[in-house]
Amino acid sequence: MQKQYCLYSKPFSLCQLDSYFRRAALSRLRQCCIFFSCLLLLVGCQSKPAKNGITVQVQRVVSGQTIEVLNTNQQPPGIERVRLIGIEAPDLKQQPWGLMAQNRLEKMISVATSQQLVLQPVFLEPDKQEKDSFGRWLAYVWYDGKLLNEQLVKDGYVLSAPRAPNDKYDERIARAQEYARIMGYGIWNPLKPMRLTPAEFRRLPLNPTP
Repeated sequence: MQKQYCLYSKPFSLCQLDSYFRRAALSRLRQCCIFFSCLLLLVGCQSKPAKNGITVQVQRVVSGQTIEVLNTNQQPPGIERVRLIGIEAPDLKQQPWGLMAQNRLEKMISVATSQQLVLQPVFLEPDKQEKDSFGRWLAYVWYDGKLLNEQLVKDGYVLSAPRAPNDKYDERIARAQEYARIMGYGIWNPLKPMRLTPAEFRRLPLNPTP
């Protein structure tokens, strides 16, 4: 078979060229199949929050995994700190990912006005363990029909971090992380990935745990 030459004068046969494009097409097809499989899994697992929760007004977004809320369901009303179940956000000192996760969560539960973002009420759904050792409420946070714990993972802002006994949405959150990883979103961006978990980052000598 007569050899063909590219612009760089490197010999390349037509058979090799055909094989190259076949492999590229198959690789692309596999990527598309993975993408649509993940998409179908995520769409298929949509659900509504349980009825055994409470609606509270968000007062402040502390980090990508923690918010402060005004709980008027108790007397007297008070400010409570809520830790989102099943996720782990980058440390706030772990830049740029820490502030990105915090800002993303704030935008997800806010309505933009002409001057500022106004934090909105959210629905807190508990699981088996209602508080952690620091006295924070543990909850799945719902807003506008979305499970924010899952959405933050799906968008690549936080990591899936299952912790027993709270496991109601573990599978959903795990699938969301696989989707973000395949798509290269946020902390999974292959050009600038987050190379340390939050726990590993806090163990560094320059970042002692307070």
